Amino acid sequence: MSPARAETIREALALAYSNNPTLNAARAQLRGVDENVPQALSGWRPTVTASAAAGRLATGADSAIDYRNNASISLTISQTLFRGFRTINSTRQAEAVVRAQRESLMSTEQDTLLDAATSYVDVIRDTALVSLQRSDLAFLQEQVRAARDRFDVGEGTRTDVSQAEARASEARASLNTAMANLNTSRAIYRQVIGVEARSLSADTSISRFVPKSIEHAMQLSETHQPLIRQAQHLVDAAIFNIKTIEGELLPTVTLDGSVSRSWNPSGLTDYSDNAQIFGNVSIPLYQGGGVSSRVRQAKEELGQTRLQLDVARDQIRANVISAWGNYQAAEASIVAAQAAVQAQQLALEGVIEEQRVGQRTTLDVLDAQRELVTQQSNLVTAQRNRIVSGYQLVAAVGRLDAESLGLGVARYNPTQHYQAVRDQWFGLRTPDGR
Repeated sequence: MSPARAETIREALALAYSNNPTLNAARAQLRGVDENVPQALSGWRPTVTASAAAGRLATGADSAIDYRNNASISLTISQTLFRGFRTINSTRQAEAVVRAQRESLMSTEQDTLLDAATSYVDVIRDTALVSLQRSDLAFLQEQVRAARDRFDVGEGTRTDVSQAEARASEARASLNTAMANLNTSRAIYRQVIGVEARSLSADTSISRFVPKSIEHAMQLSETHQPLIRQAQHLVDAAIFNIKTIEGELLPTVTLDGSVSRSWNPSGLTDYSDNAQIFGNVSIPLYQGGGVSSRVRQAKEELGQTRLQLDVARDQIRANVISAWGNYQAAEASIVAAQAAVQAQQLALEGVIEEQRVGQRTTLDVLDAQRELVTQQSNLVTAQRNRIVSGYQLVAAVGRLDAESLGLGVARYNPTQHYQAVRDQWFGLRTPDGR
C-alpha cells in the first residue's frame, strides 16, 4: 500500500486506522487512563521523606545571651499495613475503568472506520454523478444544435430551440453543483483518511461481513458491541467505588520509622543521633457525616450506571434493527433503480425515433432525457446507500474493527502500554520516551 494514496477501500480503512487524529487521540486518552492503576497500587508502597534544617539559636537572657549554629537532617519512612481494603478496591476500580476505556477506544475505532468507508463511497458516488451530469450536458448541447438546424431549415420552431437551451443551462448548473459536492466529499475524505482521493476502486463490497439474519445480528451485538461492554465495566467500577469509600470507615494501620542527626543541639553536645520505629493505628469514629454521604452518593451512581447499561442495550438493539432495515431497503432500491434505468433508456430511444418521424416533439425528448438522468442518479445513490448501510450494520453489531475486517495494518495493542506502566515505582518518562 502506498503511503501517499489509497486505491481500494481496504487501503483507505487501513490508512484511517493508522493516521486518523481522532482515533489517535482516543488511544492517548486510554494511555492516560492506564496511569490510574499504578496510582491506586501506590497505596501498597512506602513513602520516604528526607528533610534538613539549619539556623542560628539564641539561648540565655538579657546580657548573657549565647548564640550558636544548629543543623539537622532526618529520613522518615512510612509503610501502610492496612487501609480498610481501600487499596485493593481502588485498584480493582481503576482496572475496571481501564477496561471500559478500552471498549470506548474500540467504539471510536468503529466510528472512524465507518466515517472512512462513508467518505470513500461518497467520493465514488459524487464522481459518478459528475460524470452523469457531464453526459447529460453533452446530450442536451447536441439537442440544442439539432433544434437550431431544424429551425434553420424550417422544420422546427423557436420554442424548440429555447426549450433545449433552457435544459442545457439547467444541466450546466446541475454539473456545477455536482462538482461542488464532489469537492466537499474529497475534503472530508482527506480529513478522515489523511490522503487525497485518487483512482478509487468501485469494488467496495461489505456483504461477506454482514450478518445473514437479524437474529444473528442481535446475537452478535450482545457479545461484540463495545458500548455494551463498556457499560458493563462501568458498573463494575461503580461497585468497587462504593467499597473504596466504605473503607474510609475502617481503621488504618501504618508502620513508621525515622533516623536523624542534629549538630550542636545544646551547648554541651556537638551532635546527637536519633532513631525510632513505631506502629500507628488510626480508628475513625466520626467524620461529620461526609463519608456516609459519599457512600450513599456512590450507591446512587451505581444505580445510574446499571440503568445506563439497560439504555445501551436498548439503543444497540434499535440501531441493529434500523441498520438491518436500511440495508434490506437499499438492496431492494438497487433492483428497482436498475429496472427503472433500463426501462427509461428504452423509452428515451423510442421517443428519439418517434421524434425523427414527427410523432414526438423536442420537449418529449428533453423530458425523457431528464427522467433517465434522474433514474441513473437514483441508481448511483442506491448503490452508495447499500454499501454505507452494510458498514453501518456491521458497526452496529460491533464487528467493524481492524481485526474483524482483516486490514493489512499494524494493529494497536492497548495492553502493551498498560503492562509497561502498571508496576512502575518511579520514573517521569512515558514508555515511548517522552
